[in-house]
Amino acid sequence: MKTFSATPADVDKKWIIIDAEGVVLGRLASIVAMRLRGKHKATFTPSMDMGDNVIVINADKIQLSGKKRTDERFYWHTGHPGGIKSRTIGQILEGDHPERVVTKAVQRMLPGGKLSRQQMTNLRVYAGSEHPHEAQKPEVLDVKSMNKKNTRS
Repeated sequence: MKTFSATPADVDKKWIIIDAEGVVLGRLASIVAMRLRGKHKATFTPSMDMGDNVIVINADKIQLSGKKRTDERFYWHTGHPGGIKSRTIGQILEGDHPERVVTKAVQRMLPGGKLSRQQMTNLRVYAGSEHPHEAQKPEVLDVKSMNKKNTRS
């Protein structure tokens, strides 16, 4: 029995679309990260980009458990003395780019390195329900029905 190692000719990428409305952020991010890496496939090879192209819509209607919307903060530094800044997740979701919350959650669930940065290019996140990828005929992945804990009332 030999170990299977995929070649670029073996890679079969699909397009999937996920509706994030009412879905808990961490559970959504773990499912999207698994799909981007390709771990759901029997031919998974850790050193290759085997994952699917993932489209996430309604990122502004994502749910958070507990008090994360008001208590959890994102920090960054401007580079100047005393230049640390922060925002809560709620402020980001109500701002101009609510899709960044989902993008960062997925990015932080992938291992660091060149391959992960390449796999992140296969992720497209949109705040509303409109997306320009109808020509790719994406398959719908219903995350809500996978587990009752994926949604929050």
